[in-house]
Amino acid sequence: MIKKQLLESVAYLKNKGFDKPEIGIVLGTGLGKLADKIEDPIDAHYNHIPFFPLATVEFHTGKLVYGTISGKKVVVMQGRFHLYEGYDFLDITYPIRVMHMLGITKLFISNAAGALNLNYKKGDMMLIEDHINLQGGSPLAFKNVSEYGERFADMSEPYDVDMRNKLLAIAKANNISLKTGVYASVVGPQLETKAEYRMIKILGADAVGMSTVPEVIVANHLSLPIVAVSVLTDECDPDNLKPVDISEIIAIAEQTEPKMVKLFQELIKQL
Repeated sequence: MIKKQLLESVAYLKNKGFDKPEIGIVLGTGLGKLADKIEDPIDAHYNHIPFFPLATVEFHTGKLVYGTISGKKVVVMQGRFHLYEGYDFLDITYPIRVMHMLGITKLFISNAAGALNLNYKKGDMMLIEDHINLQGGSPLAFKNVSEYGERFADMSEPYDVDMRNKLLAIAKANNISLKTGVYASVVGPQLETKAEYRMIKILGADAVGMSTVPEVIVANHLSLPIVAVSVLTDECDPDNLKPVDISEIIAIAEQTEPKMVKLFQELIKQL
């Protein structure tokens, strides 16, 4: 990774009016409507930002949106990047480094995931307390990583405890069900076999998806506090497994999204 590229991306965005955002937000599959809550939005499409990757997934919009939510300046990623699109870990996490250089001091992440914990049902939300990296690599495994932060980044508490507690309290106050658990990240894009679901569950995961962990590793490397929520869009019961309809996954994410938007809006108010 070349710092010159990051500086060019940041300079372009500052020139567009992206002025000292406080909170960065990454929106997952079917979860793009939080951007509609932004006041006085400024858009920057990925294909216009120097050195930015392009979103290739058809239901990911592909732009950064800057503006105000609940009185705080935010920058929102509508559309993220995945290994399964052919990107590498540096591509996937490039936007996190750009948002950090713009000035964010907190990071919110959302994703759509499958429920491995059979007590959790599709349409539930899960606050991520910890994760398991099953993607076979690290976004910190490059030669000059120590120029950007401690090479051996500590991951003993990757998700910020204070923001997690605030989100649980907000959920309770608003009568919103919010589970807690461990998220496992796989490569994809194929969904898992019955045997793979059994294995991942044995490892200790409550939900499985294809994103989030690389971004969280880099945010920890940058000492950036993170809170992350999974919207559970399907039930991964290996003993009763049925073919998954991707359009149904998107529909369930969209149905649950207003609750997630409410949680994030209220948390922004409290920070």
